[in-house]
Amino acid sequence: MLFTVHFAPSLGVFRVSHLVHLVPARSRAILRRNLCLASNADTLVSGSRKEDRNSSSSSNNVKKSDDFGDLKTWMHSKGLPPCKVVLKEKPSHDEKHRPIHYVAASEDLQAGDIAFSVPNSLVVTLERILGNETIDWERKEYGAVDTNRLSELACLALYLMYEKKQGKKSFWYPFIRELDRQRGRGQLAVESPLLWSEAEMAYLIGSPTKAEVKERDEGIKREYNELDTVWFMAGSLFKQYPYDIPTEAFPFEIFKQAFVAVQSCVVHLQKVSLARRFALVPLGPPLLAYKSNCKAMLTAVEDAVQLVVDRPYKADEPIVIWCGPQPNSKLLINYGFVDEDNPYDRLVVEASLNTEDPQFQDKRMVAQRNGKLTVQTFHVYAGKEREAISDMLPYMRLGYVSDTSEMQSVISSQGPICAVSPCMERAVLEQISDYLTSRLSGYPTTLSEDETLLADCNIDPKKRVATQLVKSEKKILHACLDAIFEMIDRLPDQTVSPCPAPYAPQLK
Repeated sequence: MLFTVHFAPSLGVFRVSHLVHLVPARSRAILRRNLCLASNADTLVSGSRKEDRNSSSSSNNVKKSDDFGDLKTWMHSKGLPPCKVVLKEKPSHDEKHRPIHYVAASEDLQAGDIAFSVPNSLVVTLERILGNETIDWERKEYGAVDTNRLSELACLALYLMYEKKQGKKSFWYPFIRELDRQRGRGQLAVESPLLWSEAEMAYLIGSPTKAEVKERDEGIKREYNELDTVWFMAGSLFKQYPYDIPTEAFPFEIFKQAFVAVQSCVVHLQKVSLARRFALVPLGPPLLAYKSNCKAMLTAVEDAVQLVVDRPYKADEPIVIWCGPQPNSKLLINYGFVDEDNPYDRLVVEASLNTEDPQFQDKRMVAQRNGKLTVQTFHVYAGKEREAISDMLPYMRLGYVSDTSEMQSVISSQGPICAVSPCMERAVLEQISDYLTSRLSGYPTTLSEDETLLADCNIDPKKRVATQLVKSEKKILHACLDAIFEMIDRLPDQTVSPCPAPYAPQLK
């Protein structure tokens, strides 16, 4: 049997596909009758109520419920060399769940110190899961979700779920137990919105993140529906359970929890083979906190993954690493937190030329010659709103002009004010202003109301991070409006009315 792993560079993920021969229905029926489902229904991150009730209240004494001890003790027993970190506890916001762990400095550290070095034997990668299977590596752009495909996150989650069914016999039992304890919660002990209730999702009304969560959820559901294809893989990839059909062994909600847990801690290693690029590193996130302005990263070195700190730490201080250039919406969906000092935070504005415009084809060609698309995406970064508006204006002006000779000069014009037509300039600026105002009106609260909510120490943690997110979005929108109003004030003739625009570009 042949397994192919496709790398989708636009998403930064592997997609594992299995080329299978048709199996007779009678054979499949026999295998299903022989299905060996595990008696333990407590799968990855579904949680154990008994374990939650018996959680320790001490931040320094980790309860040893079995022979493995805590995660770090187990790692040392399996080859982790001496390191300069310790596991500590942070109380959970939900009394039903155990406190989360986090990695802190065990002694004073200086920038450049190696905090820890985890041997590759303690790192979960696709290379380790796939073993010596025949693998074809192929670069392929991501399109629609194809049949017989499984993303690397789903593959890692399914592997750990199969491993958990072995209980303490699994080599990864202590690591899986730690993931269960964390329950996909990030550094604020808040779960990803992918695990929020409908009522909790209402905190995100007005934010495009709400639609992103729904889209991601649908993607996970599609992954789950493809899992039975992995059943054909089971004899090779998951030898210990060759007949456990995934969708019968694992309900969707359990798979989703495992997927989200893996999503919260997967690390993208650099300068390694594709099969090792996506890794689950014990002592890595979510035990390590993410920070947008940090430079420290988990790095592959020879036969280990190590962390070199980028700043000094006092003993017992939580250690942070860089989360990559992710906007707050991605930080919330992936890790359950929002960074209010995030220099990579941004909103997306999509502008498109009006296809009903009789001059649409001419404008499309002019746009392409100037590096723009028929449907153009503009990224508005926090603190750089004026630059984003200035970048957007030439494209918007193109949609308004009717003289073919002016199209090139309009889209390539420099400066905040277009000299072609004051009334056209006002029309463009007012269209953008109306669009921004409309987006702001979609939120049920104002910026000042958000500030009041965040000042309440007793606010629900999920509502807090959601409010932090919508607050950051509103600040960007308000800054864009301020830039637009300044440009309108600089128009040479304030009495000019906006030009009519039957084929104005569309914004969303």
